[in-house]
Amino acid sequence: MEEREEQEALDEASASTLAEPRPVVEPVASTRRLTIRPLTLDDAPFIWELVTDADWLRFIGDRGVHTVDDAERYLTDGPLASYAAHGHGLWCVELRATQTPIGICGLLRRDWLDDADLGFALLPAFRGSGYALEAAQAVVGYGFDALAMSRILAIVTPANAKSVALLRRLGMHLTGEATPPGATTAVAVYGVGVGLG
Repeated sequence: MEEREEQEALDEASASTLAEPRPVVEPVASTRRLTIRPLTLDDAPFIWELVTDADWLRFIGDRGVHTVDDAERYLTDGPLASYAAHGHGLWCVELRATQTPIGICGLLRRDWLDDADLGFALLPAFRGSGYALEAAQAVVGYGFDALAMSRILAIVTPANAKSVALLRRLGMHLTGEATPPGATTAVAVYGVGVGLG
């Protein structure tokens, strides 16, 4: 029995050395439990899983991602394009100990908002453990310190009570509401920074 377990361990080690190494991506920020890094096209399977989650569809919306190929397009046209245009965007949140992607968190630029806004979402298995707050605190800190932003906003569907509570824990205050282009209902706008409470 021990010999078989040893052989399985050797087989796994051999397979991992034959696999293509994951590209080295410099983190944007890290916390005690998390690393926040730029997304890459290698993250497409994870993104597909995240954006097809029922809560994502309910509170964020359908982004037309139904396959891993769609997820690659979403990454190319969304986060990767944002990095090139603005130097920031949605980033991957992964467990520091295992490099397991668990969600996204970052700062987005929208034509219809005056300042960058905070976005975040986690896979269901990783909710309720404080990861979203931990990632959001790190991203907001990065926005103020490294990117010299004076204000950061966040938009949220008013019915999304958990996200509203998280924004309040970040020190954000309700500043009003806005209706995104093409939408029929308004979202609540929260903010923190100069002139926002």
